[in-house]
Amino acid sequence: MLSPEFLSASNRLTIDLNALADNWRSMNARSGKARAAAVLKADAYGLGIDEAAPALYAAGARDFFVANAEEGADLRPLVPEGRIYILAGMWPGNEALFFDNDLVPVINSEEQLAVFMAALSERGDHPCVLHIDTGMNRLGLSVEEAVALANDPARPASFSPVLIMSHLACADDPGNPLNGHQLKRFREATAAFEDVDASLANSGGVFLGDDYHFNLTRPGIAVYGGEAVNDVANPMKPVVTAEARIIQVRNVASGGHASYGASARFNRDSRIATVAVGYADGYHRSVSGGGVTLRQATPSGAFGFLHGQKVPHVGRVTMDLSLFDVTDLPENAVRAGDYIELFGRHIAVDDVARAGGTIGYEMLTSLGHRYDRHYIGSV
Repeated sequence: MLSPEFLSASNRLTIDLNALADNWRSMNARSGKARAAAVLKADAYGLGIDEAAPALYAAGARDFFVANAEEGADLRPLVPEGRIYILAGMWPGNEALFFDNDLVPVINSEEQLAVFMAALSERGDHPCVLHIDTGMNRLGLSVEEAVALANDPARPASFSPVLIMSHLACADDPGNPLNGHQLKRFREATAAFEDVDASLANSGGVFLGDDYHFNLTRPGIAVYGGEAVNDVANPMKPVVTAEARIIQVRNVASGGHASYGASARFNRDSRIATVAVGYADGYHRSVSGGGVTLRQATPSGAFGFLHGQKVPHVGRVTMDLSLFDVTDLPENAVRAGDYIELFGRHIAVDDVARAGGTIGYEMLTSLGHRYDRHYIGSV
């Protein structure tokens, strides 16, 4: 049942936890013999970890990745039998979070390896993940450093990784030769760690096929309904629908203009809906038009969806308000108080993101605190 607060909210999100769970099941099935983890960093990509984590746990996920130990500590009570991996690794001063909450640090560097080794000597055995850089040049030990570590006779017996991982840089581009290069380098590294699980594939990597799956895949954006592979139809179900209330509908004569800098100009008599959403709500200023915020054109960038039809955004997105051209809808169809879909069931979040020169990840994780939320299929 929809709450009175949701029914009257200026900005609102409908988050379909059934679709979220179905998307994870789909990615788990596409992972073949590997099992699929669930990535819950950034408050479950902005959708709410308190609701998303139990839904994914109930769907069968038992491996979870978050960005830092603080996120992991918050996640622990939600997935009591889950294994929680911390992508940022362990640093001096936060060791207790790992041991007290049974969190698994990802070792990204020689410095973090030293911190972890010191923690082992003080506190006893604890699992870890070894992150190996295979070509992204962002985080991880080199392949050579990892192989040397595996073959080091002085390596403490207590240091026994439960997972070897790397990250694909171009998995969203299946034809990119870097994918094959990274796969080759990853195999060189994993060969040195017999009987240790391996993980290479992110969302796009799952679609690259069995060679990339190893033992554990790490789908992220696909589980949340976003595009994982460029220039192909997205097979995932939409998870979140963002809506905002129309505050006013006004007429603008041909030759008139609207918004800051008179950035929207009209060559016909037009009707404009002023909507209660702006960049303070995560509806980026750049969606005013192809990443160029000063562009003066109609339509200028993103589209919304209203009364069965796409309607173009016009002018500049401001802090709390945006304008949509509703001229092509029947004159009495649009009223103050109506809700317009910003993205979701009818407008893909990735399409809105492209209009702003960004990606669906950023749109989802930027959703502001002013949205009232309704969850479908809460566990």
